Amino acid sequence: MQVLTVKDIRKSYQLADGNELKVLKGINATFEAGEFVSIVGESGGGKSTLMNIIAGLDSNYQGTIEVNGQTLKAMSESELDQYRRESIGFVFQSFNLISHLTVLENVLVGLEMTKLTRRQQIAKAMQLLKEVGLSSRESVYPNQLSGGQKQRVAIARALANDPQIIIADEPTGALDEQNTQAILKLLDQIAAAGKLVIAVTHSQAVAAHGTRIIHLDNGVLDCDETLKAPVAVNQPATSLATKHLSLLATMQMALKHMQRNLGTNLLITLGGAVGIFSVVLMLALGRGVGGYIRHEITGNLNPTTVEVTHKVKDGNNAAVKMTQQDTQRLRNLKNVTQVGDGYFMPSVQVQYRGRNVTTSYSQTYNKTFLNKNIIKGQNPTGQNQIVLSKDVAKKYDKSNYQAMLGRDVTIYINVNGAHQKPVLLKQRVKVVGLTKSQNTAVISWPTLAKMAQRQGVTLQPTFLAVTVNKLSNVKSFQAQVKALNYDLTGIGSYIDTINQYINLASYVLAGIAAVSLLVSAITIIVVLYINVGTRTKEIGILRALGVRKADIRSLFVSEALILGLLYSVIGVALAALLGVVANSIAVKFVHYQIIQVAPVFVLSAILVGVVISLIAAWAPARKAAKLDPVEALSYE
Repeated sequence: MQVLTVKDIRKSYQLADGNELKVLKGINATFEAGEFVSIVGESGGGKSTLMNIIAGLDSNYQGTIEVNGQTLKAMSESELDQYRRESIGFVFQSFNLISHLTVLENVLVGLEMTKLTRRQQIAKAMQLLKEVGLSSRESVYPNQLSGGQKQRVAIARALANDPQIIIADEPTGALDEQNTQAILKLLDQIAAAGKLVIAVTHSQAVAAHGTRIIHLDNGVLDCDETLKAPVAVNQPATSLATKHLSLLATMQMALKHMQRNLGTNLLITLGGAVGIFSVVLMLALGRGVGGYIRHEITGNLNPTTVEVTHKVKDGNNAAVKMTQQDTQRLRNLKNVTQVGDGYFMPSVQVQYRGRNVTTSYSQTYNKTFLNKNIIKGQNPTGQNQIVLSKDVAKKYDKSNYQAMLGRDVTIYINVNGAHQKPVLLKQRVKVVGLTKSQNTAVISWPTLAKMAQRQGVTLQPTFLAVTVNKLSNVKSFQAQVKALNYDLTGIGSYIDTINQYINLASYVLAGIAAVSLLVSAITIIVVLYINVGTRTKEIGILRALGVRKADIRSLFVSEALILGLLYSVIGVALAALLGVVANSIAVKFVHYQIIQVAPVFVLSAILVGVVISLIAAWAPARKAAKLDPVEALSYE
């Protein structure tokens, strides 16, 4: 039964000097199932070129190749890949086994592109190895085999998909006489099973072993001799249904190759992990420091109360009075629960037993002052009460400053009366509290207003203390206040600014740390480019077995993906581990976890690490996929 028809095949190469080298000059032949055909001739006669064309590896020719009535020229690239997977089995002179795969895995490469289950694939591979006499060698690597054993593995791999045509290129060229006879016997058995065996050979012994000899001389078929009748085959052979290489198979092949270059891949992983670790650590540290500062601020001052003043050009908004209209306008804003009057006092003079102490800056009490800041006593919520800072109290009694608590002192405060005329207010008040703050004195707004009233001065507030219902609404409240052309003071107005500066610093540090990721990406590019060179032969083998260009790209991309995922996870894990250690120490001293690794940092770091690796793999993977399979197979 006719399987293959070769019609007027012509092939030429363009030389550098512009001339054309004709390699095949109109080859015509037919081939039947059950034949063992030997193609012989001098080197350069076109034997291997003809085989590459028949195998679908070389499409740049003139003429027609028909296989079971289908023309190869009419096939797309993906159809040619399928044709090689299903119809062609290769046996090479140099065996062309993939060195980092075991004997079983070499045979499984073709089977992984079939629709058999994994268990069925392994069972078939083991059966093939048994048929070629290697049933006990499935777990060893090619470099542990003799030449004859390697060729047996190559034959088992060629038969894996039950192809109709076996192409053997100098199948016994590297073997001794004993192994030659064994391989020829196997090829006889393959032909007897109804397959077409085409062997390219220089050996007359091999040629005489088959059923037919075709002689090529300088690109011309000058002799076609039948030695014996082929095995009669009445029905076309059926091959296994195939598919492209699965992602799982690609990943497994990538892992196998990475194990072979373990040292290099460990260095890449280490470099990438350091980069990811540094980035995550900087972000986590920024988050932790920011959280600690917010914790300290909210623990010592009330950020939900904001002091509002008029906006003035000279910046001295403490001297501008707030009106009832201002109070009402602020009270009407969303989320506002309370508006209280307040007064900025440039200084307060405190007199006790003939000794005067002047504070540098003071203001009336409002909700920005928390009770926890009081060392002893309470805040000045009642009339004629004052709170002194610890350092002021010490100036009266250094050894026992707390003795000032409950004492009566006289205070003097300058305020502006009518027409901005300065008025000195005086009042005897009781010290009801001592605070941690520095060089200050605090009285209530009613106390100050009453002092002014006694001297005929109607005091107007210089700021309004506005309380918002919760911290999350402070930012939106601030935006409303600024839109009304007011200024903000008090710690609540600074929290966002502080956070911005902390975040900016952490982002800058993370950016600097990310430079190591760039170095890792460059290393991946270099290593993968080197791999393209060192794996050129392997790529040619895979393409000959029917592996698509897309699968070759996936193979290199898979290695980069595994590397990126590996160093990203390690980097994140190291950052989290350091965080646990550092926080256990920090809690003892500042009672706060200073390194906070957020889930978004983890996910982002892993995503960034993987994306960087994939980008780095793009160019090498593309180059690998574009390799010409014929040139790749002949690469040394």
